[in-house]
Amino acid sequence: MPCHIVCLTFDFDAMTGFIARGLTTPTPISRGEFGLVGVRRILDLLRKYSIRASVFIPGVVIEMYPAACEAIVAAGHEIGHHGYTHIPPANLARDQEEEGLVRGNEMIKRLSGQAARGYRSPSWDLSPHTVALLLAQQFLYDSSMMGDDYTPYYARQGDTILPDGPCVWGPTTSLIEMPISWTLDDYPHFEFLRTPTTILPGLMNAQDVLANWIDDFIYMQRVTDWGVLTYTMHPYVIGRGHRMLMLERLILRLLEGGAVFHTMEEAARAFMARASDR
Repeated sequence: MPCHIVCLTFDFDAMTGFIARGLTTPTPISRGEFGLVGVRRILDLLRKYSIRASVFIPGVVIEMYPAACEAIVAAGHEIGHHGYTHIPPANLARDQEEEGLVRGNEMIKRLSGQAARGYRSPSWDLSPHTVALLLAQQFLYDSSMMGDDYTPYYARQGDTILPDGPCVWGPTTSLIEMPISWTLDDYPHFEFLRTPTTILPGLMNAQDVLANWIDDFIYMQRVTDWGVLTYTMHPYVIGRGHRMLMLERLILRLLEGGAVFHTMEEAARAFMARASDR
């Protein structure tokens, strides 16, 4: 029987992404603070349609905003690991990355009563050590790579990437990869960001983005009998009024199309069960 799973996921970064880029003046910090407004609106919308989502939270955000994070847990949503700060693992030494995983999980255990089962890298940039560290800390899945669109897969570790020859692939592991895409992330479509080295124009029309996001679901239905589609959003981005209307329209269209809403952990376990039956 066909089954088309949708995972609504939210990265509750607050201002940590701006801090990681060195943007620490009052205005970028206030942009991150708007995430508190967005979280309240998102929780209300998900409650309206009885949808459970996955929320990836840096450990430091749990420390800064415990009440908002407790409200996410109380609403029944999955809490995923999103680093301790928002510094990408690729920019950390191995021991720093490991320390961030441990500290982040300590915050998540304190918040939800259990360690995170899933991990999402800040800025989606893993280090050569990340997969091994996640396995050592018994994570079920990662959601940071882009090797497929509708089918989870098992992550490799130890690839050798050569600048002047063919890549040498490392062994496949037991870590489930729940693939993502920048095309299904609200941030690059909507956020205007200016740094000394980068301008991200953003500010796209929400209806155009909505059309793309719906079409990805329609195409999944055409080409798969079973698949998982993951949308990635940020409370301070999607929480703006016209984008909240877009998110509600997306939910209604997906429900009309027969989508089954899962948390990321539920979708990963469904994939694992399906793989073991084959």
